[in-house]
Amino acid sequence: MEVVFLGTGAGVPAKERNVTSIALQLLDERGATWLFDCGEATQHQILYTSIKPRKIEKIFITHLHGDHLFGLPGFLGSRSFQGGESLLTIYGPKGIKEFIETSISVSGTHIRYPLEIIEVDEGIIFDDNRFCVIAGRLDHGIRSLGYRIVEKDLPGALLVDKLTEMGVKPGPIYQQIKAGETVILEDGKVINGKEYVGTSQKGRIVTILGDTRYCDSSITLAANADLLIHEATFSSEDEKLAHDYYHSTTTQAAKVAVQADVKHLIITHISSRYQGDDSQKLLEESREVFEHTYLAKDFMKHEIAREHKKEI
Repeated sequence: MEVVFLGTGAGVPAKERNVTSIALQLLDERGATWLFDCGEATQHQILYTSIKPRKIEKIFITHLHGDHLFGLPGFLGSRSFQGGESLLTIYGPKGIKEFIETSISVSGTHIRYPLEIIEVDEGIIFDDNRFCVIAGRLDHGIRSLGYRIVEKDLPGALLVDKLTEMGVKPGPIYQQIKAGETVILEDGKVINGKEYVGTSQKGRIVTILGDTRYCDSSITLAANADLLIHEATFSSEDEKLAHDYYHSTTTQAAKVAVQADVKHLIITHISSRYQGDDSQKLLEESREVFEHTYLAKDFMKHEIAREHKKEI
């Protein structure tokens, strides 16, 4: 599981930063990529990475401001010419369906793959045997969502060596044991399958928030996350400006990280007013409140490692 930042700026493209888009690489977990927001020129940014548009199976839009979705029409059209044949599902707040359908219709774009558009609000918006995605409302000038991506715990590995020592041969019985069932062996011995399975692997949690003021919903969505990605459009010195424009400061993002007890924080959506050394100051401000903070830059990658519990 790895995050790739395709755009880390706010409002308009700048020399150092394109507008917002974040890719969550789930290649090992499901052979796919999920995209969070798709600002202008996102498809251009993808060209400088190893991301394959045909592998993008889901796009989550946080809100309908242009710097978060103006790249969608171009990307959707190009995907047809880049080997994209599988279903693409787009999630977003009310209005996203009209925006996409109007863009496609007016431009005469032909989509050659199945496209599903789901307008969402708060609650569980996706759930399968591997991942659950929860959306929550934030505090912005228009409806803005944050997404909590929860990887479900993986069962522990079957302790094959231990079974071999007992003379238990491979076969359907291994599946029963791995499922934790009580099994009767050929010699009549009864064993508890749970005793022959290693410690389960805890799933990871990633929280990606849309534009927002500091609010309780951010803390709820980020609770105990392995990684929180939070906008920090303004410096702490510009707190009034941040409030007036429904955004957060560096220290407010860090405060959410502390209160939510996250492992790592990456601040992004940086205003173009902060260039060069000024952006480094933003990082320092956040780290004064939350030490494990990183400043996102275009094309930066961040791996979300799995926590391994030691066998006792």
